[in-house]
Amino acid sequence: MKVDGKDIRPIWFDSSEGVVKIIDQRVLPYELKIVALKNVDEIIKAIKEMYVRGAPLIGVTGAYGAFLAACNLGEENINDESLINECKRIKDSRPTAINLPWAVDRVCSQILKGKTAAERIEIAKIEAEKIADFEVDNCKRIGEHGLSLLEKISLNKKGSTVNILTHCNAGWLACIEYGTATAPMYAAYDKGIDIHVWVDETRPLNQGARLTAWELSKYGVKNTIIPDNTGGHLMQHGMVDIVIVGSDRTTYTGDVANKIGTYLKALAAHDNNIPFYVALPSTSFDWTIRNGLSDIPIEKRNPDEVRYIKGFHNGKVEDILITNQSYNALNFAFDVTPSRLVTGFITERGVCNANEESLKFMFPENTKN
Repeated sequence: MKVDGKDIRPIWFDSSEGVVKIIDQRVLPYELKIVALKNVDEIIKAIKEMYVRGAPLIGVTGAYGAFLAACNLGEENINDESLINECKRIKDSRPTAINLPWAVDRVCSQILKGKTAAERIEIAKIEAEKIADFEVDNCKRIGEHGLSLLEKISLNKKGSTVNILTHCNAGWLACIEYGTATAPMYAAYDKGIDIHVWVDETRPLNQGARLTAWELSKYGVKNTIIPDNTGGHLMQHGMVDIVIVGSDRTTYTGDVANKIGTYLKALAAHDNNIPFYVALPSTSFDWTIRNGLSDIPIEKRNPDEVRYIKGFHNGKVEDILITNQSYNALNFAFDVTPSRLVTGFITERGVCNANEESLKFMFPENTKN
């Protein structure tokens, strides 16, 4: 995507320096900071501390982590066990996003086919870059398929503004290019459709207010930041035409794990007869889990993310305490929206219903259940 006229991705391999580089998303929108990652420990830190976030990006970061593992093990420690252990450490860094183990396992399995350290390193680099490009293509196709939904709303409204509500950040910052939830928005904007996006601030880390609003504004898409609890009111008063969100893990029966608060948006949309779509690539489906509510692991993060809020003060980014440090706080990162509340999925292969039958038809090669 372009930022101030320059093409940039949230992650890439800098061959001139021999390091993986990322955008540090913790300090956006105040600063565009680039960080170099040189080893597995730094990859794990970037994932755990949310320098990078969003299921597809976490997966690609893990893929590059497996590449760095091959680089750093070198000729002396080329044994399979060491590589597998390093890859396991990467996969364990965050539990909910299914893209992470998928990508790491894919790279690791390819590395193990190599006979020498040099061969393994080259295999790992190629495979990580293939995964990154694969996710880019997925998101581009999601945009193309989701465009038809926004075109239909625009036609029904005789060209007046299409109001879209989204939650958290499922944009290019989370997905390498285009985004998942934002891909149809960019496609509609490029086609000249009048759209406006309601951007949930998304406490506790404010990914909507900090990241989604930043990238939409850089692209020129009209948007308005709202408190998380405003969405229901907007829906009641006819100010939302469609809700589009992303997903970190979705079951083959259609239950969706996404940023905490997504379930409440789905309930409000259902109550007000507003279509609620989840945009996601096939890599975000868990083809082994039927019941999302009981079986999807939900990450519990540091309660200080609730007690503090990040902001820009006196020329620098600071963490501001917003309650008493001694007060109890609870910080679940995700919730699960049951399939009955989901109007449909926007995938790289098209739009389908949120149920097992539709998903098996759309992705027959992945459904063994």
